[in-house]
Amino acid sequence: MSLENKIDFAIIFSVKNANPNGDPLNGNRPRVDYGGLGEITDVCLKRKIRDRLQSQGHSVFVQSDEKKTDGMTSLKNRAEHQEHGLGKDAFNVKKSSVEKTAKSACEKWFDVRAFGQLFAFKSDSKDGVSIPIRGPVTIQSAFSLSPISITSTQITKSVSGEGEGRKKSSDTMGMKHRVDEAVYITYGAMTPQLAERTGFNNEDAETIKEVLPKMFEGDASSARPEGSMSINKVIWWAHESKSGQYSSAKVHGSLRDIIQPDGSFDTDKLERALEGLSPEIIDGF
Repeated sequence: MSLENKIDFAIIFSVKNANPNGDPLNGNRPRVDYGGLGEITDVCLKRKIRDRLQSQGHSVFVQSDEKKTDGMTSLKNRAEHQEHGLGKDAFNVKKSSVEKTAKSACEKWFDVRAFGQLFAFKSDSKDGVSIPIRGPVTIQSAFSLSPISITSTQITKSVSGEGEGRKKSSDTMGMKHRVDEAVYITYGAMTPQLAERTGFNNEDAETIKEVLPKMFEGDASSARPEGSMSINKVIWWAHESKSGQYSSAKVHGSLRDIIQPDGSFDTDKLERALEGLSPEIIDGF
């Protein structure tokens, strides 16, 4: 059975002396909007959720290069590989069998039935085959609660040159950027109507609920040292119907209206904000 009731959620997290999401078009500086607020894209956040799902043994289609578990060199290979995918003939399909292929992809990969995916492959026809799957789980870009301060440090990198490593190559100059300290928040939702099409169910929703407080575990790097990013709170609103008792805008707004720049909020006010819809507040891992 697919997801029965609508779910809204929010994630509050802290960043200290880390680059949470560098912008490659701006020298890999932390992303900032025009108002000076720090930004972390939804794509970046979904990458971290996928990594946590994968670490728990769930089958994930969009795997990062560093954490591949099946040896596939591309998404196309993963999609067509007989053992881990759908088979080479899966995308050489007629319109009548597109739904069957989409269903197989959703059954096989957790992230496909949660976030959706667009499969586009060549076929015997000139038009090719495009199979769009719209996922029931959406997550917004995260923004800091206050304008952020970015520290940029000039660094040098030296590596061994020719021969046996005794000859030193010239130093390479570069820059490293970090957010000194900030609190970010993001919002998301799970839609039962779309879950019916992908097979996303209550158990899948619980799985995501379990990984969100651990979203940054195992994500350490030189840009994000261990412990520099941490989940403060996950707020989880489980509605009593498919359409929801309130719109997502109103649910998210009930938190947005009372949250403080340091990420704190009045728990009693939040619980009383929407009659008949009390949130579950989960501490970070």
